[in-house]
Amino acid sequence: MLKIKDLHAKVEDKEILKGINLELNAGEVHAIMGPNGSGKSTLASVIAGKEEFEITKGGVFFENEDLEDTAPEERAHKGIFLSFQYPVEIPGVSVTNFMKTAINESRKARGMEDMPANEMLKMIREKSEMLDIDRKFLSRSLNEGFSGGEKKRNEIFQMAMLEPKLAILDETDSGLDIDALRIVANGVNKLRSKDNAVLVITHYQRLLEYIVPDFVHVLHDGKIVKSGDKALALELEEKGYDWLKQESAV
Repeated sequence: MLKIKDLHAKVEDKEILKGINLELNAGEVHAIMGPNGSGKSTLASVIAGKEEFEITKGGVFFENEDLEDTAPEERAHKGIFLSFQYPVEIPGVSVTNFMKTAINESRKARGMEDMPANEMLKMIREKSEMLDIDRKFLSRSLNEGFSGGEKKRNEIFQMAMLEPKLAILDETDSGLDIDALRIVANGVNKLRSKDNAVLVITHYQRLLEYIVPDFVHVLHDGKIVKSGDKALALELEEKGYDWLKQESAV
């Protein structure tokens, strides 16, 4: 589904990614871990197509298509979803209306008509119930006055509604207490299927207690220096990232 080949990327003449190779198949959950400044969020941004990041070598391929000249909104229409570390507030636009617009724009890009209102309402009801979201929450302005946990839960609701093929969760556990973390992780787990893939980017192992990955990759200084299964995350928790720095220097 997603192939990253020898990816090098920079921002403002500073090289951040220095040769990333990664492949995600449908049905898999991959976790990217690493210390601050290792390039985790840059990798997410490059996959999503943020224009401030320039690919200098290699590429990102989604369903065998090179994404180099594909705008961020086109990538979203193709089924790539990126949750933000710091979601934006949009006063005056309700969660429900935002989702209606997003879904219909995606349908329009695929040559489809707007989703009928009764289908939309049914889908909103089903997804909100699945994620234990109160109906009153859906009438509030998008992210305005939301707690950190509410913002992240709203992003998982957006993910549930858009049903992406690839979901990238960029430090979605940032600033969450344990209850909010469980709610968000539970939502992600309910949305996992054999037809989609999830890339979880996190600094800490605690999220991976709830979203169990098939593969764990450790990013350090713009490169993947180690890959493994869930046991690797536990090893990092015990030894810290300095252990990997020493190992990669050998």
